[in-house]
Amino acid sequence: MSIPNLGFAPPEAGVPGFEIVGLATLHGRMRRPGELHRVAFHSLTLVTAGTGTRTVDFVTHPCRPGTLLWVRPGQVQRYGDLGTTDGVHLMFTPAFPPSFSGAEHLVSAWYGPVCHQLGTSPEYAVLATLLSQLRAEAARPPGTVSAEILGLQLAALLLHVGRLPDDRPRAGGDVYARFRAELERSYATVRRAEDYAHRLGYTVKTLTRACVAATGQPVKHVIDGRVALEAQRLLAHTDEPVAAVARRLGFSEPTNFGKFFTRRTGSTPGEFRRVHRPSNPSNEPFRYPAEPADA
Repeated sequence: MSIPNLGFAPPEAGVPGFEIVGLATLHGRMRRPGELHRVAFHSLTLVTAGTGTRTVDFVTHPCRPGTLLWVRPGQVQRYGDLGTTDGVHLMFTPAFPPSFSGAEHLVSAWYGPVCHQLGTSPEYAVLATLLSQLRAEAARPPGTVSAEILGLQLAALLLHVGRLPDDRPRAGGDVYARFRAELERSYATVRRAEDYAHRLGYTVKTLTRACVAATGQPVKHVIDGRVALEAQRLLAHTDEPVAAVARRLGFSEPTNFGKFFTRRTGSTPGEFRRVHRPSNPSNEPFRYPAEPADA
């Protein structure tokens, strides 16, 4: 069993690459709410009522009024206890926001804060208003919805989200952005900092400065962290043998992978799988949108 991929296929999207619905509507589409999946698009959720949980890459986030969640392409998530949560759920592809907007760097980043607990702060009121404006535009009669207006409204929303409090360092510039993009393409086959430096035309020292400025960690630590995250996803969410996971991530010998994983996570691959693997994993893929029961 591999990690199910959830593509962007909303049932009634009036504009390609964009949909906004009530959170209760999204819950109603799920045949198996607890099924994990890897998303291929951005999803932004603002909880306005009730309580529940959402797990993203091994971190379970409590959801209550004022919770804002941003899950990015490639991340693995599971809707846990949906409870009584309601709110607004926004989905869009990476290509949807206008490329000239300042939100482009937020959309192109492969990672970022998943959860903000806004409570009843002024930021919550601002984001709720912007989402209401997006819903109003998306709900216009067919043929009158403006993709341009939606794109600009979305860019404004993302820029507001981007300036929410965040303890992570915020520097790194273009060097770090280029490195992260290359790392996403190549982490399964390239783990040497020297190789990334050669591909990008920088020195290792330059990459290290950019990584320290952006993350507080040297370049090798960032590379190994990305490989370890994918290893955790595959061990916890698939049936692949440890040796197969090792090969997928570019390790010629399972023993080398085991040493690497233990050094990075503090547990062996087998121990990690026993702790994080569901006791009764389902082989049925996540269905979205919901399919008829007799499909």
